[in-house]
Amino acid sequence: MGDGRAANLTQENDGDVAAFVAAVTDDVRRQDAEALVELMRRVTGEPPRLWGTSIVGFGRYHYAYASGREGDAPAAGFSPRASATTVYLMDGVDEHAELLTSLGRHRVGKGCLYVRRLSDVDVGVLEEIVRRSYATLTRGEPFGRRLSGPGAG
Repeated sequence: MGDGRAANLTQENDGDVAAFVAAVTDDVRRQDAEALVELMRRVTGEPPRLWGTSIVGFGRYHYAYASGREGDAPAAGFSPRASATTVYLMDGVDEHAELLTSLGRHRVGKGCLYVRRLSDVDVGVLEEIVRRSYATLTRGEPFGRRLSGPGAG
């Protein structure tokens, strides 16, 4: 970057999403990943893309922080991790507090929802959470402008 700020290491790339999902060793995590690919494709209307080495993302949004750091990130996405599947809610989990009460068994971080198995949650509620998060991130300020999908530009 030349200005002392580190570049974002999680970049969209041409990795093979199907091969990535097929290589998930845990059977439950792999089946959940397959289901999440279809759920997020349906909700966003976007094809799955690999971001970094372990995030399956859909669409993109541009973020800019007061510090001057900015970049692009998936507008919806997940990662099948060893202990749980991480669903990224980059508009913040607090924005979904009401829906989270009826989701089922899960844990949260600031922008992450951790699900051990999809069978532990109400997938319809999860779909609505992803839909709302994606809409927030791709509609414009404060998170940025839509870079892909309907209304891009």
